[in-house]
Amino acid sequence: MNPRLAAARALTAVLSGKASLNSSLPGQLDKVEERDRGLTQDLAFGTARWQPRLDLLAAQLLQKPFKAADADVHALLLVGLYQLFYTRIPAHAAIGETVGCADKLKKPWAKGLLNAVLRRAQREGEELLAGMERDPVVRTAHPRWLQKSLKAFWPDQWEAICAANNAHPPMILRVNRRHHSRDVYLALLAEAGVGASACQYSRDGIVLTEACDVRGLPGFAEGWVSVQDEAAQLSADLLELAPGQRVLDACCAPGGKTCHLLETEPALAHMTAIDLEAKRLTRVRENLDRLQLDAELIACDARDTASWWDGKPFQRILLDAPCSATGVIRRHPDIKLTRQADDIPALAALQGELLDALWPTLEVGGMLLYATCSSLPTENTEVIDAFLARTPGARELDLATEAGLRQPHGRQLLAQEGGHDGFYYAKLIKIAASR
Repeated sequence: MNPRLAAARALTAVLSGKASLNSSLPGQLDKVEERDRGLTQDLAFGTARWQPRLDLLAAQLLQKPFKAADADVHALLLVGLYQLFYTRIPAHAAIGETVGCADKLKKPWAKGLLNAVLRRAQREGEELLAGMERDPVVRTAHPRWLQKSLKAFWPDQWEAICAANNAHPPMILRVNRRHHSRDVYLALLAEAGVGASACQYSRDGIVLTEACDVRGLPGFAEGWVSVQDEAAQLSADLLELAPGQRVLDACCAPGGKTCHLLETEPALAHMTAIDLEAKRLTRVRENLDRLQLDAELIACDARDTASWWDGKPFQRILLDAPCSATGVIRRHPDIKLTRQADDIPALAALQGELLDALWPTLEVGGMLLYATCSSLPTENTEVIDAFLARTPGARELDLATEAGLRQPHGRQLLAQEGGHDGFYYAKLIKIAASR
């Protein structure tokens, strides 16, 4: 299959609100030649990254918008525009190959339209975009609701956040303390000719100079190292783990933090890791097996404690709550297409419900670490503020990290170009049982 067609089909599902790229793209990648898979992935993710900007340009170039039934042609046009403005693919090849895909969509009528619009974009696109730069949606390539939210919450940082969201993320590793210290593994990378440096905040983190195939990393198959962003790595030390503790990792998939907790404290009494979807736990088990670790995995709704909790209290709980994922847009740019403003209050309500449900499972004197990969205070400090107000037995603890910005509650890490993702942490201690 032509990589442009594969990318457009994956994007069609996203534009139609039926899937994310994580779910729609793998099936399309299976249909293209192996040599074209990298190009297909770049076309899909790159088009999603710049879609708010490209879509407004397309609106300038089209006489009328596409019908809902022609979302596939719309996606194909966006893929064509992405090639013209954000890749080194020669314009004649970008246009010719993209136009030719219309036949495979069984919409030959679209060939003339695509050809005319893409050729006009080639001639006039830069001038049209320059004239639209006053619009912050065009300038930042973020949907209007999100651009406005970031500007309102982070008036001094919002443009840097948008720039970081549009940049390609660095590849960051987590060294397994059970095998090597970070310094030792940095030496192994140097011997292998892999450029790398220590992360600023995570004592297990290493950022690579260039992304590479994990199979080429020293000891990857043996579990010496894993891929995980620096911000996500902070949870293991913030939880203050100790031997003999019972630990819960709620909403655990894909298992990076579960594994890191077990690497950090090998003498835990028990690790329970739960997630809503059983199929997502398959990935968790794969990660545990590669690292030769073990945990009790349970597929359930964390709020339904009667269905999964054995009544024995936990000394530590990590709640990496479902969220808007606005802090990891650079890794999942289709978030710009799939998230809407109305999602945020609903997510905040869910986060509050999870806190309320899990709190009774925590031992008096125990700690709960609340985390999200959101950049929006609505899901972060405001959720913690509301929880503390309605929970007399809860108190907030300081976080032992200089990462991020201090908030009314917790700390907010904002996405950094070349550095960590956007993330939020708050730590709570249970001083008394609920009445």
